Amino acid sequence: MAACYTVHGLTVIAAFKKSPFQSTAIQVQYRGQKERRRKEEENIVKASRERLYDVLALLTAIIIIALDQWTKALVMQYLSPPGSGRIVPIIGDYLSLDYIQNNGAAFSMFANTAVLAVLIAIAIAVIAYLYLRILNTGPLALKLIFGMIVGGAAGNLIDRVRHGGYVVDFIFFQIPQIGFRFAVFNLADASISVGVFLLFVFLLFSSLKQSRKTASEDETKAQGDKEDKTVQPTPRRNGGVIRSTEQDA
Repeated sequence: MAACYTVHGLTVIAAFKKSPFQSTAIQVQYRGQKERRRKEEENIVKASRERLYDVLALLTAIIIIALDQWTKALVMQYLSPPGSGRIVPIIGDYLSLDYIQNNGAAFSMFANTAVLAVLIAIAIAVIAYLYLRILNTGPLALKLIFGMIVGGAAGNLIDRVRHGGYVVDFIFFQIPQIGFRFAVFNLADASISVGVFLLFVFLLFSSLKQSRKTASEDETKAQGDKEDKTVQPTPRRNGGVIRSTEQDA
């Protein structure tokens, strides 16, 4: 540190050392500024990563919508009219393409009923609420799962708007040997179903992981309390000789 003095018209610079207290205060201030900068950089990186996750979730939904609409357009072009019996086998008698028009929900459920409108409204509200909860904190896997569900729901919604209420279904799965016949569905239905299944698995494993973590913390705390109780106090000394707890009679 330096100070300026004027002596007989001349400027004299006098230098002196910092006191230990001043040096310590400057070091503490520097460390505090460095820690704040580090936290700011971490927050910026975290925010950028969350924005990237949201973009990837949106991209997943867009890809599913595009594939769903493209496959439906091909089916309408080459397998019309619906229900004509023009079936294209994919895997023997097990998996085939069969164009039908579905006025119900996924897998032809709740056809032409008011229940369908209520279920769609509830599903959209639940999906929006859950995604808003993880908007700035959710992991990438969870956001991609929501992208699959939203993409499938949007694909079928586009169909209803374009075709006046019905959805194009064309994937037919059956096992003739046991008489099993699954409802005809489309890629949007498959995306929703797989997304819901993965969401259930993700939440299940997250819950189990949190339960194990809580149990481990409780066990560690209990062990620490037990060790504290088993510690014996050290004898007090007076003048280098241990004082006895018993007094002479």
